[in-house]
Amino acid sequence: MVTIQEAVAQARPTSYEIDPINVNRWSPRSFQEKEVPEETLFAVLEAAGFAPSAFNFQPWRFIVARTPEERAKFLSFLAEFNQAWCAKVPVLILIVSQTSSENGPFPSAAFDAGAAWGALAHEAVRKGLVTHAMTGFDFEKARQVMNVPENFAIQAAVALGYQGDKDALPEMMASREAPSPRRPLEETVFKGAFGQPIK
Repeated sequence: MVTIQEAVAQARPTSYEIDPINVNRWSPRSFQEKEVPEETLFAVLEAAGFAPSAFNFQPWRFIVARTPEERAKFLSFLAEFNQAWCAKVPVLILIVSQTSSENGPFPSAAFDAGAAWGALAHEAVRKGLVTHAMTGFDFEKARQVMNVPENFAIQAAVALGYQGDKDALPEMMASREAPSPRRPLEETVFKGAFGQPIK
């Protein structure tokens, strides 16, 4: 029987040898209604905190929803499409980043928060979890519901938990429940100037 990791690797061939964690990280929508142990969740969040950031400012913050009441608040600002599959997700996270300090604007806040999200997603794979980041939600309502200060930018919402069976999804979603391919390196990396082939 083919494991999930093997199926992902078949759908995402690489030209060079890289750590499988990079290939195995993808964004399913089917989640089990299974609680994530606190120790596992906090390990994933701690890993995110070790991401690099300019001046070690660590602008990221994570607002975590785990209880039914917290998740209901979270679902209230998600787009209808995302509400449909997020109803079973055991952990929902809002990633925000501090955009200014006492020294003025902090221009790399979003970039650094993205690095933290990447570390979170990879540690989740190591722990046997899956994640799905999304921006399909009402950002202003999220700010109000989650009481996010004005000097913090809302970056993304993340679903985190254990992967479920794709057949548990509505047909429209189930048909899309597969890891997406990646464009070849030569279409992503340029040499010397934009658009110049690397090889």
